[in-house]
Amino acid sequence: MRRSFLRWRISLLVCFAAIGFFRTFPAAAQQDPNFPERASRGVTEMGSNVRPAQVPNIDINITQPQSGEEVAFSVQLLLLLTVLTLAPSILILVTCFLRFSIVLDFIKRALSLQQVPPTAVLNGIAFFMTVFVMWPTLTQVYDNSFKPLSDGEISIEQAYEQAASPLRIFMYSQMSGDTSYIQLFMAMGRMDRPNTLADVPTHVLIPAYILHELTVAFKIGVLLYIPFIIIDMVVASILMSMGMMMLPPIQISMPFKLMLFVLVDGWGLLTQQLFVSVLR
Repeated sequence: MRRSFLRWRISLLVCFAAIGFFRTFPAAAQQDPNFPERASRGVTEMGSNVRPAQVPNIDINITQPQSGEEVAFSVQLLLLLTVLTLAPSILILVTCFLRFSIVLDFIKRALSLQQVPPTAVLNGIAFFMTVFVMWPTLTQVYDNSFKPLSDGEISIEQAYEQAASPLRIFMYSQMSGDTSYIQLFMAMGRMDRPNTLADVPTHVLIPAYILHELTVAFKIGVLLYIPFIIIDMVVASILMSMGMMMLPPIQISMPFKLMLFVLVDGWGLLTQQLFVSVLR
């Protein structure tokens, strides 16, 4: 009986409290007809130090060129944007990055490695090796072309000539012993046989250099493949003699190739020979 009486009193008090709580909202609703029901009033003020965000106005005007100089400037700007878009590909093709990346990919395939090291890691190694080798040439390009252009001392045409000169010397020095590709492109373009580097146009020198780098990289890759192919052949013949025809020879030979590569310090020898092949 006592428990039921206490429960009855508690429920009665809760009902009275609820009635008193909900009576406060009709008064607010009578004062302001737009005030939502069962909501409390509040005032929000911004501090004096708070400033609204300022968005600048952007205005683009398209006008007709008034002289030939303005037309030439627009064309130069368009060509400059095009060159900047193709700049990564140009830097890859006119430097030794092409040779390094292909040789590193060859050694990965020769070791029968699928995912280790990743292609991104090999490209990063080739990139920093290229920066190390090309640093003197890039320094000349910066000192003779980019810095004077940014200071306003030379024009864009002069900056292009000053930037192309060190790169042309580097590319020609790599082909000093074999100019067959230069002669090939000169013959296809029906040009006279060059006597010096100055007689070779840039649009002929670049594709000749690319083919030369591909040839050198493939030669190095073939030489790297030979010892690992011998290991594969030995392992395959042993497995055949033991009757294990269903076991992949590459899976068995890969640990032996890795041990051989590590014991002879393969990464150090490979890096040294790549540098020697470029920096004669």
